[in-house]
Amino acid sequence: MDTNSSWLRRFFWQAAELPLESVILMIGGMALAVTGGLLFVVAGGSLPYYENGLFGLLLVVYSLQTISLGKTPFGELRRSRRLIGFGLAVSCIGIATACIPGLFGPLPRLLLSACFGLGGIVQFIQLYQDETRLRVWLKIGGDLRRLAWACASVYGLSALTGLLLWLAPPLPTTVSAILLLLFGAAAIHLAAVLRRVYHAYPAADPTQAAKDGLTFNHCMLLFTGAFMVLLGLLLVPVSLGLLPFAANAQLGLLMTIFALQMLAAGNTPIGPFPRRSWFMVCLGLLFALPGIVSCVIPCLLVAPLTFFVGVLNLLGGLLPLGLGLLRPAAPTSGNAVHPLLKKLSRTQLLLNLLSILFGASMLVPGIIPGLVTGVVLALNGGMLLYLLRLLLLIAALGAK
Repeated sequence: MDTNSSWLRRFFWQAAELPLESVILMIGGMALAVTGGLLFVVAGGSLPYYENGLFGLLLVVYSLQTISLGKTPFGELRRSRRLIGFGLAVSCIGIATACIPGLFGPLPRLLLSACFGLGGIVQFIQLYQDETRLRVWLKIGGDLRRLAWACASVYGLSALTGLLLWLAPPLPTTVSAILLLLFGAAAIHLAAVLRRVYHAYPAADPTQAAKDGLTFNHCMLLFTGAFMVLLGLLLVPVSLGLLPFAANAQLGLLMTIFALQMLAAGNTPIGPFPRRSWFMVCLGLLFALPGIVSCVIPCLLVAPLTFFVGVLNLLGGLLPLGLGLLRPAAPTSGNAVHPLLKKLSRTQLLLNLLSILFGASMLVPGIIPGLVTGVVLALNGGMLLYLLRLLLLIAALGAK
């Protein structure tokens, strides 16, 4: 009995040591493996398949890796403003690719073919030639030896996947499914090995080495703000009937963003939790699964995810407002409140109201015209970017 209760306490309350790089690899690996499994059903004609949804999701995962870690398909770079801007541009292409069918034609396929194919080859060569990696890892053994083989398998399967994307006509669907399953399993295995390596060698974790002051939460605010602005702008021509729209991919990307925030920082759509426990990690994976399925299989989960995302946005706006009303007023003192903190409070209030509007528009179709919904989303994204600016200014002020 004591053993069971101890296990439950650890599961719900013990902080999970899960590096950000492992989180992103897990989401990318899940996307590949789940798609590979679904392709067997698609090959039998039982389900439709939305290729652009997968392409957009993978481009978004690549962009998040670039923005938050400085890791590109061709190696690790210093996380400069130019690199972050490049990552944002890739994320915008991924979002538009997923949400607007056929908008960029063959461009997403070519980008992914270069990322997987050329990127896999380049990183495999770098792994072999770098004197501080492959030979040293194999010599030390243990988890580093496992890391060497895990990296080699991921880079090799990445190159094969790039070749698969380049081929015309493509390989049979079942062959593609097997390759994606293997690639996804290899990426998830690499995520697990990296978790052990970064636990043993904390200095090797790129998030520990970053000194630019931009945390994962800042990166997610930047990405989510850009996502909302772009989605809001795209909804304007969509509501006017000028562009097609894939609601399944929009919902899938939102669920994947929720999952990443839960896995990496313990943040949920209804507010942050005190610590990122293994329970939160499992919950994040449960959020990611329907998100990935919705991206690649049209219509299947649109109705339940619309309701679910609507409820989460509604609660995410109402709960902070309710808690703010119930919280006793802080005692006044002679010190004036800093103007930045006043702006932060007003920005958070407006974000809560916009979240309520967006949630209501999803739960009650037609309550807000589509054109107005686009404006609400764009305004929400703009306020998130403004919130990021305020947080960076406050952090800089605190550092002084």
